[in-house]
Amino acid sequence: MADTDVTKPNNSRPEPEHQLQADGVTAAGSIVMAVAGSAPAYSIAATTATLVAVAGLASPAALLWCALPMLGIAWAFAYLGRADVNAGAAYSWVGRALHPILGFLSGWALVVSATIFMVAGALPAGVMTVALFSPENTNNVPLVTAIGAVWFLVMATCVLVGVRITARAQWVMTSIEVTILVVFAIVAIVHAMSGATAGPAFSWDWFGFGHFSGVGTFVAAALVAAFYYWGWDVAANLNEETKNGKKASGIGGLVGVIIVFLLFEIFTVATLVILPAATIEDNSGNVLGVLGEAIWPGIGGKILIVAVMLSTIATLETTLIQVTRTLFAMGRDNTIPAAFGHAHPKWRTPAFATLVVTGVSVVLFIGSNFLGSVGEILGNAISSIGLQIAFYYALAGIAVVVAYRRVIFTSVKNFIFIGLWPALGALFMVWIFFVSIPSLDTIVIVIGLGALALGIVPMIIYWRKGAAYFRRRPLELPVELDAKAPENIDTGGTP
Repeated sequence: MADTDVTKPNNSRPEPEHQLQADGVTAAGSIVMAVAGSAPAYSIAATTATLVAVAGLASPAALLWCALPMLGIAWAFAYLGRADVNAGAAYSWVGRALHPILGFLSGWALVVSATIFMVAGALPAGVMTVALFSPENTNNVPLVTAIGAVWFLVMATCVLVGVRITARAQWVMTSIEVTILVVFAIVAIVHAMSGATAGPAFSWDWFGFGHFSGVGTFVAAALVAAFYYWGWDVAANLNEETKNGKKASGIGGLVGVIIVFLLFEIFTVATLVILPAATIEDNSGNVLGVLGEAIWPGIGGKILIVAVMLSTIATLETTLIQVTRTLFAMGRDNTIPAAFGHAHPKWRTPAFATLVVTGVSVVLFIGSNFLGSVGEILGNAISSIGLQIAFYYALAGIAVVVAYRRVIFTSVKNFIFIGLWPALGALFMVWIFFVSIPSLDTIVIVIGLGALALGIVPMIIYWRKGAAYFRRRPLELPVELDAKAPENIDTGGTP
């Protein structure tokens, strides 16, 4: 974007057509968004059977040992966000800290993973709605597809007309969802302690490595677990629209990961203890509803179906936010068509990006539902998204270590939360990315890596057009953490 004021600093705010609605999300709202992004009820309902099929009694361990590196990545996002408030999040941070090519591919990985998820996620929204009102029609593909598409369009409308409306909708849906889950978590614990179970007796060994049959099993389970957690980083993509987004967005992501981790573990253990293995396998699309019926016969299943429906609808909205904000940042930088980088003059939302993503997703969603069963669609989507998640999370973990290298050793706090933990998280993501590839189905590799590779095309086109993004611009540390800043010379920059 040309600037006629030669005195205007390089780090000035973009012009109005490139600005999103400031202060549209509160600090508490950032936590709500992070929880909604990970979609606890949806993830438990749609993914537990997949995880149990891969890891069995080691499922709780897979969630635990993936949560620890995931928290490291959340710390990376928190500190990168303090250095650069940008709706593109990893797209901007990795591009400035490592290399523009890696930054662009990080943004592209989020775009394709989010698009794939919206295709897979709208289907359960339709299934759960039909299951609530007309259970006998859950196998009616046209009906389920139509209702799922309607829910998706409703959420797209909320995202289009303003972040404040989006935030309010999330408060309502996520509050109800989490309240239901907490109540049922307590009831499930009481139920399990009473001995009214059909599965094996609980053991703390489930959180160790003893139940993994090999490295391949652990890697496959970790890839599924990564999908469980994915989505908390929507808080980072909303940093330009969050009050004190420089810090609040990072805190929102961290707290969100901790909340969903606790919910995931409780319900996974409850599923293993209360339901027999055959029941889990036979209800791969809605384990949570079956669990609810077992815990609270007659009404429990219905209540948890409501939670799953709300969770699915909520995460469709947060996923739309992630992909549209990333596309907005890319369009603003002219690394994709500039139209993506314009905000609606009234709503201050990336309207063009929202409309394009909505149109593409609806077409893909309707088409995909005639390509296989629900289980096949979800299974392939989960694994391919897992690859893309591992890719851009790993780069973010590396980016924070490189960007903050001058201050990592100035305090124990910096060493742990900026250096060691994010680095271990990045190494874990790199490891599962490469080790998992040989064991994946061809269709998963094609979707996961092929969609990622498509990003090379626009990257080359806009590189050749001379987009400023591709000229290196180092990531500047926040003054309070920069050891070389004049006011920090005496203190060594310790936060």
